[in-house]
Amino acid sequence: MFYDWLKITQEFNFDLPLVSDRAYQNIEVSSGEAGQIVQPRFQHQGSFCTSISIQISGSRLTVEGNPSRFNRLDNVYGLRTLDQCVEVFNGITHELGLPPFTKCTKRFQRQSEDGTKVSLCSDGAVIQRVDITDNYCTGGYSRDYLRGLSTLRYRNSIPRLHTNGFGVDWLSAKGNAHLIYPKCYDKANELRLHSLPKIKRNFGSSSIEYSYLLKLIEFLDSQGVVRFEQELHSAYLRKHDLRFWGLFDEEAFREQHHEFIDLDTRLQVPEMNIFSIADKLLEENICSNTRSANTTANYVFLWMHGQKFDLSKRQVQQHRSRLRKIGIDIADEYDSHKFTPVFVERSKHINVTQLKMPDWYQAPTTKPALKAA
Repeated sequence: MFYDWLKITQEFNFDLPLVSDRAYQNIEVSSGEAGQIVQPRFQHQGSFCTSISIQISGSRLTVEGNPSRFNRLDNVYGLRTLDQCVEVFNGITHELGLPPFTKCTKRFQRQSEDGTKVSLCSDGAVIQRVDITDNYCTGGYSRDYLRGLSTLRYRNSIPRLHTNGFGVDWLSAKGNAHLIYPKCYDKANELRLHSLPKIKRNFGSSSIEYSYLLKLIEFLDSQGVVRFEQELHSAYLRKHDLRFWGLFDEEAFREQHHEFIDLDTRLQVPEMNIFSIADKLLEENICSNTRSANTTANYVFLWMHGQKFDLSKRQVQQHRSRLRKIGIDIADEYDSHKFTPVFVERSKHINVTQLKMPDWYQAPTTKPALKAA
């Protein structure tokens, strides 16, 4: 697991220097009292068409971006600890004459107006968003694998297969992702769409940079690499007490990541017919006898033919619960184009394994990139 995005903020006990081209200050009209000087969000540019977002409001510094991608051609592999990510950000703040982010040593309640909710704050950096990710090989079957994943719900969120078949994400019934935004996508396609045109435009198609990125894309294509990625939003970090850098164990992120990766263990049924479903229900000890297995499997037959079920009925809930254990959810609308269940056995059909770094890959580093004098 490594980190693919980080948004971090810290309140210092002094006003930060002016580093932006513009700034503004609010004034309380009734009293004439001047407020904090706010510097609008700006982009600090790095090499290889990369940038990091910086915002300053009085004594508050906020930095956001992809530390694993900054000053690099790609982010197929990234930084594996928050310390490494913050080290990259601190290199940028040092360059701009801004103070570094520091770890929290204590937390305390912030004084607030009467009748308002008391909030927690700390003496160090606070994380507002973090993305955790990793790469897995499908042996060249990335789109089939993604189509299979798009039949499975995750954390009560509904899967959405992208129209081009190169990605799937999970959203709530209202179409949002308040706590976590999980997604899986074909990494080669993502680089081909977003990174390759920029590198070609800035360095040319005959450049070393373009040739390297093209070689990397071809490698990812041959391996069928699927990126598992989760955006952990501020509400999730607050709920699980994962905001204050230095005051929590990063193992909590790894546990959340493994839960997401294990999603494919529910891709169970090799063929979509009533007999294989009944057999699978028996094989997994989900049903105790053939009669109950056939009854549950019959719900799938009705679902495939457009039957709508009353999910408030206890009997429907029972059969739905059984079928969800093998990756079939009759609460979703049946889609013959999307629902082609994939048989995932870690060594047969689609062999899903963690991607190994090739020896020619330019690994990530926290050291600043050298610039020509």
